Amino acid sequence: MKFGGTSVGKPERMHQVAQLITRDDEPKIVVLSALSGTTNALVSISDSLAHSDRDAAKRKIDELEAHYRNFVQTLVQTADAQARANAIVTEHFEFLNIILKISFSDALNKDILAQGELMSTKLFCVYLEENNIDHLLLPALEFMSIDANEEPQVGSIKVKLSQLVQQNSHKKLFITQGYICRNARGEVDNLKRGGSDYTASLIAAAINASVCEIWTDIDGMHNNDPRIVDKTLPVETLSFDEAAELAYFGAKILHPACIWPAQHYNVPVKLLNTMQPEAKGTTIQEDANKAGAKAVAAKDGIIAIKIKSSRMLLAYGFLRKIFEVFEKYRTSIDMITTSEVAVSVTIDSDANLDAIVKELEPFGTVEVDKDQTIVSVVGNDIAQTPDVMTKVFEAISTIPLRMVSYGGSNNNVSLLVPAQYKKQTLQLINKGVFGL
Repeated sequence: MKFGGTSVGKPERMHQVAQLITRDDEPKIVVLSALSGTTNALVSISDSLAHSDRDAAKRKIDELEAHYRNFVQTLVQTADAQARANAIVTEHFEFLNIILKISFSDALNKDILAQGELMSTKLFCVYLEENNIDHLLLPALEFMSIDANEEPQVGSIKVKLSQLVQQNSHKKLFITQGYICRNARGEVDNLKRGGSDYTASLIAAAINASVCEIWTDIDGMHNNDPRIVDKTLPVETLSFDEAAELAYFGAKILHPACIWPAQHYNVPVKLLNTMQPEAKGTTIQEDANKAGAKAVAAKDGIIAIKIKSSRMLLAYGFLRKIFEVFEKYRTSIDMITTSEVAVSVTIDSDANLDAIVKELEPFGTVEVDKDQTIVSVVGNDIAQTPDVMTKVFEAISTIPLRMVSYGGSNNNVSLLVPAQYKKQTLQLINKGVFGL
């Protein structure tokens, strides 16, 4: 069971999480994120230190500490529990204040970012103790690790975690941190953004869990973005492949990386709502249940690059040379379309854009379109389902399309539109394809 930042962001939410994890006697591992807003605050502290602005860093540390002191007051009631909780806050903020005097480094940055999960789990355990709920804190830094390529070491995680659980087989409830891990050098590191989902999925795979539950503040994966489109419905069942496409192409509820461990070890994933525990949510499993369009997702901040060359395009090895440029700058490509004289690709980062364009120019004229959005319609065998394609293109007949990618997957039709048409595109597809 994984609970995100909003699920533990207020003391009363933590109380609710304690109720949810003790509803039955089934043994479980509970993964907690940092309190909502904490990781952003720690990133901001780190940024100030990186720019040698120690006064700003100190101000931000004090603000965050005040927030945690207030949190503790409501989280626990007894004087003993309050003293223990405040001691935890003191310990971690002493560390943050000490680093004001240390020269900044990447390793120190990772240590700073780990503080949120370390505090949320320790504070939660104080609350469990106060309420006589038997549990054990399993420090993620003892078993969660990544290799030199920043990929999780699933085999090692499996061995270490299984040993820890077996050594404490008399316990039924384990609490651990999401997001944080150790790297190949043994230093504190993290699984990047969305890392708590990833942690939960890796743990579920490592212990062959019966289910991996991701608890957030929305009742499952919706057929469209509820922040943009008025009428949306939760999708009851998705296959791993459908969920992976939706997560990759912008569905914020789930991080794309967390699908593969669950899929590889065939552990069903449930997306559930902490605020509405009785809601069905979404189950992600091997079987898709039915064909046809199930949901649409949008990915912002996309850059389209078109390489036009009448001489080169059909020449042997031309595409390989283009892809090698992106590989050199470790920039992944989302969409690709080709014609006789041009190839268009999309990327989602402008970090190395100038260097990439410069290296592509010898191959032909290069055009760059920024501020694009990929809108993906996802569903099992969507290509073979009668009328789906017709409905999609009829629905968006008024939208200027920059690219269409279709055929690379049985589960996905991707459309590239200028960012200012994103909202309209999502609304039109919602009406035309889902009838909402």
